[in-house]
Amino acid sequence: MLHINDLTYRIGARVLIDHAGVAIPTGARVGLVGRNGAGKTTLFRIIRGELSPESGTIATPRNGRIGSVEQEAPGGAQTLIDFVLDADVERRKLLAEAEHAVEAARIAEIQIRLADIDAHAAPARAARILAGLGFDEAAQQRALSEFSGGWRMRVALAAVLFSAPDLLLLDEPTNYLDLEGAMWLVDYLVTYPATVLVISHDRDLLDDVANHILHLDKGKLTLWSGGYSSFERLRAEMIALQGKTAKKQEERRKHLQSFVDRFRASATKASQAQSRLKMLAKMAPVAVVVDDSALPFSWPAVSKKLASPLVALEGASVGYDGKAVLTRISLSLQADDRIGLIGANGNGKSTFAKLMGGRMELLSGKMVRAAKLEAGFFAQHQVDDLAPGGSAYSHVAARMRGEPEAKIRARVARIGFSAGRADTPIEQLSGGEKARLLMGLTTFDGPQLLILDEPTNHLDIDSRAELIEAINDYEGACILISHDRRLLEACADRLWLVAEGRVRNYEGDLDDYARLVVGRPAEGKTRPAKVTPSPRASEPSLNRQIAAVEQKMQRFQDLLARVDEALAKAAGDGAALQQAIDLAEKRRELERALIAAEETWLELSAKAEATN
Repeated sequence: MLHINDLTYRIGARVLIDHAGVAIPTGARVGLVGRNGAGKTTLFRIIRGELSPESGTIATPRNGRIGSVEQEAPGGAQTLIDFVLDADVERRKLLAEAEHAVEAARIAEIQIRLADIDAHAAPARAARILAGLGFDEAAQQRALSEFSGGWRMRVALAAVLFSAPDLLLLDEPTNYLDLEGAMWLVDYLVTYPATVLVISHDRDLLDDVANHILHLDKGKLTLWSGGYSSFERLRAEMIALQGKTAKKQEERRKHLQSFVDRFRASATKASQAQSRLKMLAKMAPVAVVVDDSALPFSWPAVSKKLASPLVALEGASVGYDGKAVLTRISLSLQADDRIGLIGANGNGKSTFAKLMGGRMELLSGKMVRAAKLEAGFFAQHQVDDLAPGGSAYSHVAARMRGEPEAKIRARVARIGFSAGRADTPIEQLSGGEKARLLMGLTTFDGPQLLILDEPTNHLDIDSRAELIEAINDYEGACILISHDRRLLEACADRLWLVAEGRVRNYEGDLDDYARLVVGRPAEGKTRPAKVTPSPRASEPSLNRQIAAVEQKMQRFQDLLARVDEALAKAAGDGAALQQAIDLAEKRRELERALIAAEETWLELSAKAEATN
């Protein structure tokens, strides 16, 4: 169990955590929620021991291991699979010791412990985790340095999942995952055997994974049972009840004050008036929770409506330097389409989005674009392209040259920056504020087509809800690339799958696609036709599993022979009696381990025969 007791932490004069306390049950899956800047990541750093609180304590189980993803992406020449395997420190140390151990008893201890922690199956388990996060077998053998920062953060996530800590801390883990990786992670965390504490603005993750919600608000921590939807409903009911109670109290207060004002000077009623004054003084006001509402996304209307189709492709191919990435594309985009673009990262979603947005030319085939079609393109990495030293005002002013300042500031306010924030330097804006500004610039001139690539990164839950409203109200077409399943389900009318060098209409829904990604068939229905899953590494083959078990059996047999040899030397030596007893016990444990391995080998062999 994780105990947080009377915790206080401040940054300068600002109190982030104010005498907060909570007890997290062992094995709970907890979603930590709160407004951006409330102090969620700070709380994680305090739990990890990176920050010292002003007061209070945090207690974790004795010898319990805490695991989290480091802020800096790993690098170097080490392969992905080796990096993940090294995250199991005990296994790594035991294997290193086994290379040089000479005493039979110690060798037996090492091998028995390795068997206890299922160390010999570790490579297969690490491969499964990496596969779920999007790395095929070939990629797992490549060096970390060959991948971008986002992909290396996935490897860091794989490493902490593989290490299986007793307390797993995850801070926005889906921000560097695609939809497929996010679906796999949800499926993995649902059955995670230890305690999980996850910061996320992904409602579906919080509903599917969390069985508790820990709310950090105004420096206080409150633990609620259930997922996010349950928390949201119960908290709304609490706020409404507090509002009614406060209203009744105010009516009672006015009534008492009226009596006092009326009879304070009366000789016969003076004592009663004084009594009511005391009642007023003792009446503690009801603290009404005020929920800060997120600002809406206010986008201009489409500048000029165009007839359908906006874009039509026939036998189209697109790529780089004459080499096709996507081929044989035959699709059309209507003027009011809402398209969810799905498919694993690296399959060409961004390439296709650039083609639809007019940023790439065809290699072959035919593409017809509506005359005067304007496309607004939002990509999360563009946040870094905002002019350093500038502000929301300066960016909007650059689009409205010659206009009066009052008109420019009105447009800045419409995007979501009040007078107090309009001139704030870009460097001091939060990630959500930068995304909001970029969204406003993307839609500035009312394009007929919006292409939004991971638009929800850095947006809190309420801001994501406002984004959904804005997309659904927008009159033009929209192509969405997002790991946020709720956004896709709420906005997309059709799904296009990018896989195996093709872009095709996906005939199922996101539930079908989730089952496809995690390899779980739907009950009572077949997988959608004409769709092949994105190439992701599969479970280790039966032959590989059998080979691994055979190696384990051989190791146990070799160890038994060495223990028998040591027993023979100890026989007849009275001084070595205790050693002989210990060796005999080790031999029994090795025999049990060998029998278990043999049973596993028989089961796998039977499966292999059945499939042949």
